[in-house]
Amino acid sequence: MTAYTVVIPTVGRPALRTLLSGLDHGDGQPPAEIIVVDDRREGEELDLPGLRLPVRVLRSGGRGPAGARNLGWQAASTEWVAFLDDDVRVPADWRRLLVEDLRPDIDASQGRIQVPLPPDRRPTDDERGTAGLATARWITADMAYRREVLIAIGGFDERFPRAFREDADLALRAEQAGYRLERGQRVTIHPARQADFFASVRAQRGNADNALMRAKFGRDWRKDTGEGPGRLGKHALTTALAAATLGLAGTGRGRWARFTAGAWLGLTAEFALRRIMPGPRTPGEIARMLVTSVLIPPVACAHRLAGEARVRADRGPAAVLFDRDDTLITDVPYLADADQVKPMPGVEEALRRLRSRGVRVGVVSNQSGVAHGLITPEQLAEVNAKVDELLGPFDTWQVCVHRDADSCSCRKPQPGLVEQAAQDLGVPVGQCVVIGDIGSDVQAALAAGAQAILVPTEKTKPEEIEHARRYARVADTVDDAVALAFAGSRP
Repeated sequence: MTAYTVVIPTVGRPALRTLLSGLDHGDGQPPAEIIVVDDRREGEELDLPGLRLPVRVLRSGGRGPAGARNLGWQAASTEWVAFLDDDVRVPADWRRLLVEDLRPDIDASQGRIQVPLPPDRRPTDDERGTAGLATARWITADMAYRREVLIAIGGFDERFPRAFREDADLALRAEQAGYRLERGQRVTIHPARQADFFASVRAQRGNADNALMRAKFGRDWRKDTGEGPGRLGKHALTTALAAATLGLAGTGRGRWARFTAGAWLGLTAEFALRRIMPGPRTPGEIARMLVTSVLIPPVACAHRLAGEARVRADRGPAAVLFDRDDTLITDVPYLADADQVKPMPGVEEALRRLRSRGVRVGVVSNQSGVAHGLITPEQLAEVNAKVDELLGPFDTWQVCVHRDADSCSCRKPQPGLVEQAAQDLGVPVGQCVVIGDIGSDVQAALAAGAQAILVPTEKTKPEEIEHARRYARVADTVDDAVALAFAGSRP
């Protein structure tokens, strides 16, 4: 049997009851449980129907769809996690076909989305937008992942604040990591949206998310997600022509103002006609297309510029390298028993945040117990394997087993481990941040040309903290250190 959990983020839409009833009455293997994540900041408890299937409700406090899904899959314990949007419907055979889709040779499976459109008229602009989900790649309206894949790549990037691009981002990171994503045979029904007059203008907020996609995956990200080139270039030209018209008219250059106004009108008319012609062409729809076609270009450009500014302000390191003992796991002197490996508080969440942003993570650790004969190489390997099992996978492990008397170039505070980790990851050492708990971690980072953040423990000496405050940075927890790594460049 293929064990799976269904995760449904919701803002309390009435359609959730229909979806849950459909899951409850379907045929085929039932889910181990359904996890409903209430993403409202506040409000009464969800009104859920009585179900035979086990249902657990979690509250995310308004973290957004990416954060709600992260909370859901992290609470699951099954091999597979299937994500559904709260406004879809599932046919009676969905459960049976899902289990058939979750083959041993794949790592993720997308359902086939159907969007029913009005049979007696042409679809509106909003309805056509929803219909585009039927051909979109890797959308979480119906998407299942192996839980180990979500752990390995850090789940959803919560910098995507809305239900837009966070699913494509996750899929691209999974593909880049070598995982296999396939389209399944199951069908999910997604009703067409019924939006208000200015919904298409508000939708331009997604251009800010496009800036983050470009920063993470480069200029060809649209091609990689199976999308067309987009219209931002024409929107930018349209907006520039409008600004030029106003500027020229204000300075008395009427002839040039008439020229730029004509060019603006032509581009705006082309955009409006492109949206009007496929639709029902009712007076109300035509009026909406005309008004919003004027507003969309400058609004789209403004959101894209705001997104680019946020991306530049949020630039972080290419890699973060962690000391092992008292940073990633609780320090046990000369730890030889893998069963005693215990993660430090907050480390799992810090690592997930890094992986979701595409930041490489590694370990740089002194383990002189091998040279002293206190632990064997095999015991060290077993302990590190346990750390990797609980907190990994790490992109590189660099371990020094020498004593101080060996005068090697790798034992911290020497820079060798940090330099080798950067080389192994293929990133400049200057774009690495080392997080550790003692002075030798900071000294090794600085000697290599990397940045350093000290997370003191009871064993950290006062002079080591003072040195880190002067030449590096200091944080209270590993999670705080990760946040600090993105808060700015060198002090």
